[in-house]
Amino acid sequence: MNISLTGRHVELTDAIKAHMTASIETLSKYNMDIISVNVIASTQTKKGKEHSLVEYVINLAHKNSVIIKQNDEDLYAAIDLATSRAQKALRRMHDRDTEHHKVGLNGAKAETADVKEAEEAMEDEIVPVALDLYKPREVEDVLNDLKEGGKMFEIFIDNEDKTRVLYKRNDGRFGLY
Repeated sequence: MNISLTGRHVELTDAIKAHMTASIETLSKYNMDIISVNVIASTQTKKGKEHSLVEYVINLAHKNSVIIKQNDEDLYAAIDLATSRAQKALRRMHDRDTEHHKVGLNGAKAETADVKEAEEAMEDEIVPVALDLYKPREVEDVLNDLKEGGKMFEIFIDNEDKTRVLYKRNDGRFGLY
């Protein structure tokens, strides 16, 4: 990891350089293949007050660069805030990479094999069950239910185990199929 410290309108003392370097070293714990970190410290005067501005440019291998700008009255506070924001950004990128595993072709084949085995196991365990809904019914009972309800038709099984349909015709009478 290459570290570049630059001061614009600010003299970087050994204490400031040591603080910047120590804070940058904390970024390496995320294992993000950091190529280089450029830190630019500068001062600005706004409304008669002097502010310190710290800018981090973190170049990562095979990813977009992370750019963080932090403004504060104290240079050390600006460095600490920028470092915490950089840690948060790198942590998010690291979590996104580690939690979203890409399944390769062999992994997909293994998953489909597991699904096929589960399906075969389920085929052996199928037990037919007679539902209460399909118990044989008399045509008169179904006709009474159809007259009382607002349905247009009723599908049922009669006493001879035939599937039948009783329906209301357009002329007001009922048909049986």
